[in-house]
Amino acid sequence: MNIIEIIVIIFGLALFEIISSADNAIINAHVLKTLPQKYKKFFLTWGLFIAVFAVRGVLPFLIVWLANPAFSFLQVIGFVFHPTPEINAYVEKSQPLLLLAGGVYLFLVALSWLFMEEKKYAFLAEKFIHKQSVWFYAVASLFFVGVIYFSVKVNPILALSAAIGSMAFFITDGFKKNAEEKEKQLLSSNVSAWSKILYLEILDATFSIDGVVGAFAFTISIPLIFLGNGLGAYIVREFTIRGTDVIAKFAYLKNGAMYSIGILGGIMVLEAFGKDFPFWLAPLNTVLLLVIFMGLSLRELKLAKTIDKSK
Repeated sequence: MNIIEIIVIIFGLALFEIISSADNAIINAHVLKTLPQKYKKFFLTWGLFIAVFAVRGVLPFLIVWLANPAFSFLQVIGFVFHPTPEINAYVEKSQPLLLLAGGVYLFLVALSWLFMEEKKYAFLAEKFIHKQSVWFYAVASLFFVGVIYFSVKVNPILALSAAIGSMAFFITDGFKKNAEEKEKQLLSSNVSAWSKILYLEILDATFSIDGVVGAFAFTISIPLIFLGNGLGAYIVREFTIRGTDVIAKFAYLKNGAMYSIGILGGIMVLEAFGKDFPFWLAPLNTVLLLVIFMGLSLRELKLAKTIDKSK
């Protein structure tokens, strides 16, 4: 891997982490406004350490270890920094398991958003699909059955990997769905500062799963994932302090993030079944979608200002 590839991958990872964590940053900012300064400082310093090192640093190792059960967790850590041809061959052989679980997870995340979540509609099709929300479970089930069918034909163990991806989605989705209601409780009730900090750390860990899992669509190099996601997490923390209100103004940023997640999920599923894609496809997908939906958001802001001036 040359320096250009490394830079492109790290940039793409950081950008993907930023846009996929926008909701998390907004919730964090709302809750932090209710905290004394010393607790804010704790969350934005030690919380950053936890978010980057304890979550985004450990989780990639954990995922690779689960995809390579023949090794201990400590062996996986050693192999990442001191690889051998034999270990590289073994990890590459297990790569489809990792990719399929991650791909199923990400695709279901995007599908759930498209069918179930309230949103600012960028296209008429989004409004139509949202009105058919009752069909989410049917479409998700058909997708899952299709993945299982092709998995069994290729390698039966892939079916287990797909099931793990589906399980991870439903576990994290339940927590995310509860996040908005929990935020209201934290803002309206007399909850201790440490309870709020603990909740924000758990919420941050949950939201980080999307970024870490999606990172494997960019690369299976854990050091690069750590650098890219860590950089993105740091920038998100800075937005939490200074620019969350600005992020919230970009109405279609979440749309771009979800489409990017869905496409990355599709790429990972196809790669798990043997389809090869160039290294730049995942970063390019993230950049293009961000540009498109930032453009739509800026157009919306401009239109709103024009309407305000005309009143």
